[in-house]
Amino acid sequence: MKRHAQTGKLAAFAALMVCMCTTSFAQNPQPTPPPQALVQPKTASETPVVLDRVIAIVNGDVLLQSDVREEMRVAVLQPISVPAGQNTEVNAAQRLIRRSLILRQMKEQKQIDYSVSDDEVKKSLAELRTEIPICRQIGCSTEEGWNAFLKANGITEQEAEDRWRQRLEILKFINTRFGAGIRISRQDIQKYYQASVVPAFEKLKEKPPTLDSTSPRIREILLQQQVNSLLRDWLLSLREQGSVQIIDPAYGKSSGLDEDDGG
Repeated sequence: MKRHAQTGKLAAFAALMVCMCTTSFAQNPQPTPPPQALVQPKTASETPVVLDRVIAIVNGDVLLQSDVREEMRVAVLQPISVPAGQNTEVNAAQRLIRRSLILRQMKEQKQIDYSVSDDEVKKSLAELRTEIPICRQIGCSTEEGWNAFLKANGITEQEAEDRWRQRLEILKFINTRFGAGIRISRQDIQKYYQASVVPAFEKLKEKPPTLDSTSPRIREILLQQQVNSLLRDWLLSLREQGSVQIIDPAYGKSSGLDEDDGG
């Protein structure tokens, strides 16, 4: 499945975060045919070589193993990076499934505009470049440092912008649908800053960004945590409606870890 994310492709949370901050949820796999695979034609002197593998079908679109690996690769584009031990194929697949379900609902609810402007994307990316811990070591605040970071992780500048735009649109959708009436206090933001942001930078022996500069992103994360149960129940209902079919049973399980986005 190699389609653009804006049209519902299962490509590249939270994280949420979701980026998106939803919890991966398990689905008991139903009896399904053996996982499908794309293979090279067999010749007289060669054995078949698996090129790709169908993991799941979501809203009629296929999720390939290559999509899962791409999602794992671009997971570095997170304010609080997904720990290496948690960035597994199963968790990456669950992030893609959640994101696809959300994107479909956004597409169907055309009466609300969830789009974000180019300026909003650029401003948010500029903030991100000061918040990714590893970026502080290579100076991502400069164009040279940012380009070096993207190149080291095999990500193009356009890919980063497209993914971040999608993340912002998903955040806007979640905030509109589930965030009404939820208030995040200054004390909540400060507590998260001291408990999560500061230790992440201290571990790298780097000076953490200021509380004021990280407050908008922390507010997003805390808001997503507040709506987590509502969002999880909603996504579960969509899965139960038959929107998701797990082809490979190994991908029907998840660690149950909280993540920051559906994007």
